[in-house]
Amino acid sequence: MDCASGDTFRSLGSSLVLASMHVPDPVVHLAVSPKDRAGADKMAKAIGRFRKEDPTFQVRVDEKSGETVISGMGELHLEVYIERMKREFEAEVEVGAPQVAYRERLTRDLPFDYTHKKQTGGSGQYGRIIGSIGPSDEDELEFNDNVTGGNIPREFIPSVRKGFTSMLGTGTLIGAPVDGLRVDLDDGNSHSVDSSDMAFQAAAKGAFREYYPKGKPQVLEPLMNVSIEGPIEFQGDMVGTVLQRRGILVGTTEDSGFVRIEAEVPLSEMFGYATSLRSSTQGKAEFTMEFHRYAAVPKDVGEELVKQYREEREKAGK
Repeated sequence: MDCASGDTFRSLGSSLVLASMHVPDPVVHLAVSPKDRAGADKMAKAIGRFRKEDPTFQVRVDEKSGETVISGMGELHLEVYIERMKREFEAEVEVGAPQVAYRERLTRDLPFDYTHKKQTGGSGQYGRIIGSIGPSDEDELEFNDNVTGGNIPREFIPSVRKGFTSMLGTGTLIGAPVDGLRVDLDDGNSHSVDSSDMAFQAAAKGAFREYYPKGKPQVLEPLMNVSIEGPIEFQGDMVGTVLQRRGILVGTTEDSGFVRIEAEVPLSEMFGYATSLRSSTQGKAEFTMEFHRYAAVPKDVGEELVKQYREEREKAGK
């Protein structure tokens, strides 16, 4: 029987409807590639199986490098699937370094007034849009159409929205997806001949490129809820491993000689944590981790990420 996680089976004549599962966005990416041609078929078969089993396991092909990138909810999550590829499907793969799923977000509102104008041999392209952009509480694009008077024909309003939406995948700060952008479209202008769907999409894209950097975007990183359990005599050592990783203690609970420590820790600091915890507690402590929320990175971390992104772009441009 061909089925996947989340599928519902019911008897004939039943009208039962179950709510769909909430599938959180992945927070870690890992590039994988087969070592040989035979491994490519086995890896593809394994990935297809894993996607059916686990909605939080995602896969895509990077447009720039052509690499297959798998994504999940943590380093251990993806390590388990890599091991299953090798053990269950005999797929020999090469694995890149884990990449944290950072995001970007504007920190202030600002007005925009952008005109896209391009003249070629025949009819040209023309579209002018006026409004404002800023941060939004929604995860994706919050688009507000406030245009009156027909300065922008109604058929081109969706074009403006489509143009802004297409830019959310890659911000200008570190190239990360943009989180929660609000666009208020208030006015604009069109041309009876040169205005078109493509022209207004281009106007939206141009407005984003010009005005987004002026909105003082900041880098967001995933924070994880980390729960550590171990003998109470190692409490100080366990707390130390959290504080060394920019962690924030949330609470502690003691019971029968054991202690549970709850903390919020940036995912970028959790790589290799299992080894560190074992060495600090003689292998007597364990931890669990799950995604909690996105939060702004410290200034020095953000500056370093921006520097790395610019260096990578310079290398790619050479």
